[in-house]
Amino acid sequence: MPLKPLSRGSQCQNTKEKMLSEFFIFGLVMTSAITGGECEVTEVFAQEGSEAFLSCKCDPSSPNPASVIWTKHDKGTVWRKTQSGLQFWGTSWLHKKTPRVQCPHYRFERRDYSLQINSVKLEDAGLFSCRVGTADGVIKHQVMLRIIQVSISPSAPIWDSTFSISCDVTPPAEGATVQWTLNNISSIEAIKTLQVAPTKSLVSGRASARLEGNWTCVVGYKGEVGRASVTLAMKGIIQPPKDDTKVYAALGSAATLPCVFSPGLIPSSSAWEKLESGFPFKAATSPLPASFSQPTPSSQPSVDKSAILTEVRSEDEGTYRCSGTVEGRQLTRNLHLVVAKVVNLANKAGSVTMSCHLSDTSEVTRYEWVHQDFDQSGNLTVVSIHKGKDLTVAKKGDDKGEWTCRFYGKQGILGNVTHHMAVMSSLGGQNSGVSHKAAAAGVLSILLIVLLLVLVQMCRNHRRRKRILQYPTLETIVHRISNEREEREKNREKK
Repeated sequence: MPLKPLSRGSQCQNTKEKMLSEFFIFGLVMTSAITGGECEVTEVFAQEGSEAFLSCKCDPSSPNPASVIWTKHDKGTVWRKTQSGLQFWGTSWLHKKTPRVQCPHYRFERRDYSLQINSVKLEDAGLFSCRVGTADGVIKHQVMLRIIQVSISPSAPIWDSTFSISCDVTPPAEGATVQWTLNNISSIEAIKTLQVAPTKSLVSGRASARLEGNWTCVVGYKGEVGRASVTLAMKGIIQPPKDDTKVYAALGSAATLPCVFSPGLIPSSSAWEKLESGFPFKAATSPLPASFSQPTPSSQPSVDKSAILTEVRSEDEGTYRCSGTVEGRQLTRNLHLVVAKVVNLANKAGSVTMSCHLSDTSEVTRYEWVHQDFDQSGNLTVVSIHKGKDLTVAKKGDDKGEWTCRFYGKQGILGNVTHHMAVMSSLGGQNSGVSHKAAAAGVLSILLIVLLLVLVQMCRNHRRRKRILQYPTLETIVHRISNEREEREKNREKK
């Protein structure tokens, strides 16, 4: 097989005669029957596309090598280094003039002449030979490189459709064992395993969430173990990532119910349902909330079919189902809306006890109250932090301001709900001042009525006087008649 040297300073300018002489001497050394040591033969497994290390380690006490050559039984020379230091590569081991194989020189002092192959191909599988020429003889080492291939069909199956994963070893190894693991767990249920050939295994099943992840084919042969992995990623609804995912929302706030399909997987139809409480697998009978807003159809098909609740109420909590039809198969995802609110447990004269209440606490591991208030610059800052589900604070003083209850799960914060102390204080004092306000309102109403009557009477008197002053002669006659009547009555009494 033709060899191609890489330039290495002035050494690449050697004459053709010197090169031929070195080839001749090297060939004699490699084919001579000079006695020497021989390293043991090893088995090496590598996954297609990865790196492979072919071992060639000799006795540390052996002399410095005059030359090193790696060959493959069906491709000739892979790499070699002559006594002068020149390196040569076989043309089939070069990729765009860049070698895919190398033998690090810094290991030569430890008598390690191992070969590294980058981006292993299927045709790289086979028997390799390492020959090290020294002053004492030739040391030979053989390595069998076996390539493990794993593949998924189809590459990204749709939820609930069938799929298969194959594992093939080249060249085959008679008597080898093949096992499968999923996410480093060897026990896999509900899948079918078929041994197609001595070193070819096939697993098949129906796509579901519990079969998604990293599949590894483990091959054992002559004490050596090889592994090759492939990731099974299914197409379907990716948000939420699994059924019964909980979405936390504060009472009165807006909430998003996610429903996002895989990129490029646009459903032909989609719908939202609110499942009846206690029957998560039955068709929904409960009406959707009043503030529920479904995605509006658009001219541009979208993979996002999420819905929005503009104002969450207590009765909105429960299980919702998003569904869509893809390639004639209906995909569904259930999610649970959890409503969070602050409730008033006790209301005393100088304090109030608040509690962080959630409609579902199955994922909550701890609670935390954060007190925030405005500083002198007008910025909202954290004043204090308290642990626990319940909290007792004073109605006046430093405890006024904004209180936020944060609730956490195993993976971190789940959500929060905020309440303002000023609002709670006014509500707390409302009952105690009702009677006083009612009495004051009654007295004020009576005073207003009396004042109104006085004003009406004054107005009537004024109008009457005004009418009389308009006729002064009539007033004189009336006055004279009245006086005469009084005189007549006095005279009668005297008689």
